[in-house]
Amino acid sequence: MQTILEESDIVIAGEYYTGDTGAYAIHPDGRPYGTFRTSTLRVYGDRAVFKNCTFENTAGPGKQVGQAIALYLDGDDISLEDCVLKGHQDTLFLAPLPVKEVQKDGFLGARQVTPRIPRTVHFKRCRIEGGVDFIFGGATAYFDDCEFVNIEPGYVFAPCTPKDVETGFVARRCKFLRTENVADGSCYIGRPWREYAKVLLEDCYLDAHIHPEGFADWNGRGILGGVVFEEHGSYGPGADKMSRLPWVRRG
Repeated sequence: MQTILEESDIVIAGEYYTGDTGAYAIHPDGRPYGTFRTSTLRVYGDRAVFKNCTFENTAGPGKQVGQAIALYLDGDDISLEDCVLKGHQDTLFLAPLPVKEVQKDGFLGARQVTPRIPRTVHFKRCRIEGGVDFIFGGATAYFDDCEFVNIEPGYVFAPCTPKDVETGFVARRCKFLRTENVADGSCYIGRPWREYAKVLLEDCYLDAHIHPEGFADWNGRGILGGVVFEEHGSYGPGADKMSRLPWVRRG
């Protein structure tokens, strides 16, 4: 089931949102759903607060069904507290989209041609599960005391931070974890979806599934100078600072 919330200044507690739509499924218009029409819940209102809610997309692994969004946030100053998000590829999308589409209808969906408005969102004590690029988008997003759980090899973050936005994804005192089937060194903290992607880790625990390089490049964007990936105070078996990519800032 797909749900859209457009109200602002609302508080929602204890709700369970579930859906099973993947990008390869065929929409009633005869075309594949594509990434941005798969979301279980889409939120457009500002200052919405979610507490103890669960959001999931059960479509399955990306290799089989394509991208499948559980939660799509396109409002400002949204907060999630003690929530659980479940999916595989592209579990959580945080608007805005990149400015330019890479192909016709590449961002097919309700807001594909609307202005890209800066957004800020907050997550506290949330658990977010996924595989490939399972937290992605252009928002300024703060994750405090959260858990990022790889259920398959892949990448946690895939930001497309706009050029004129100073802060992208910030993880503070978070834990990068895995399920039992995920091998050592098979996952990355993130990779740059666009040229000015930004990720900052502060005092985070990294389990052994994180690759020694920490981050991955994407189409050579990392060496161009606009991407800012930083780690400060990382610890745990996946915090191998000596092997990080040369353009990753470490502290």
